[in-house]
Amino acid sequence: MKKELLQRLETLKKSAETLEEKLSDKNIISNKDKFTEYSKRYNEIYGIVGCYNEYKDCLKEHEELMQMLKDETEKDMIEMLQEEVKKNERHFSELEKRLTSLLLPPDPNDMRDIIVEIRSGTGGEEAALFAADLYRMYAKYGENKGWKLEILSSHQTELTGFKEIVFKVSGREVYGRLRYESGVHRVQRVPVTEAGGRIHTSTATVATLPIPTDVDIEIDPKDIKVETYRASGHGGQYVNKTDSAVRITHLPTGLVATCQSERSQHQNKEQAMIVLKAKLFDQKIARMEKTRAIERRKQIGTGERSERIRTYNFPQNRVTDHRINLTLYKLEDILNGDLDEIIEALRLAKAREDLS
Repeated sequence: MKKELLQRLETLKKSAETLEEKLSDKNIISNKDKFTEYSKRYNEIYGIVGCYNEYKDCLKEHEELMQMLKDETEKDMIEMLQEEVKKNERHFSELEKRLTSLLLPPDPNDMRDIIVEIRSGTGGEEAALFAADLYRMYAKYGENKGWKLEILSSHQTELTGFKEIVFKVSGREVYGRLRYESGVHRVQRVPVTEAGGRIHTSTATVATLPIPTDVDIEIDPKDIKVETYRASGHGGQYVNKTDSAVRITHLPTGLVATCQSERSQHQNKEQAMIVLKAKLFDQKIARMEKTRAIERRKQIGTGERSERIRTYNFPQNRVTDHRINLTLYKLEDILNGDLDEIIEALRLAKAREDLS
């Protein structure tokens, strides 16, 4: 861990000790406002300091084990000590990760629900099938987390792929866990439409948009154009005979949002407005955070094969996240919603970047 972070942790540790003294002072205890103020501050840093103390104990234990290993001559004892060192190093690594996360204040947007847009990129029908695989991956991950998914609009192909699918995800810490999924995803496999058995490369783009409140985003009715049309199902077939689907265009920005999931035109309009506000809110965040805007342009790109954040390689059962050079050989598990290892690694990398 960097020297600057260790100094910061030492400062927090001293602050906690000072606060403990104050909270046991009779004069402070009798002063309700002061006692509340100090208690709140102590509770804010208590978890960090506790983890830091455990980190220091682990470091001390490591030094003792290494000294014992250096002095030991018996083979059995050396092997046992080597195993203890490995165990200690794993624990040390976990504590370092936890401290890195604890040092960063939580992003208030992390607790927001989100809109997810998945669109097929380069690769024709195979790209559409891959888009459907990504949707199922997020759906299963959401199911494991107890989240609620609601499809707002979709354009399905004859082979049950998706040219595009837009859905809402509601639950605890949704944006905090899925915010790093935005970007170009690449798949390498033999398509079901390929008779020669050759491996093809296709792409799909994912965008995760936090849903704002009415306070965050206000839209002037004069700035939108509302159109209705008939919702279509598989292969372009109409799923109803009324113009219930809604398309809303935000005239100042050109952003478009659609919804066709509900039978009621009114309900579809409400959902489309949620999508539009999410897109406008995402732009607002991007303007406020120039760095994030640059990252988003890099992530979303154009959907070309050369631009990707993650590759899913079927022949080698391999998934690689190129932003953090993480490679896992459990592709089937990941496509079945086992995303935590990747997401935690991305969150840790971002926390380290922010702290540096």
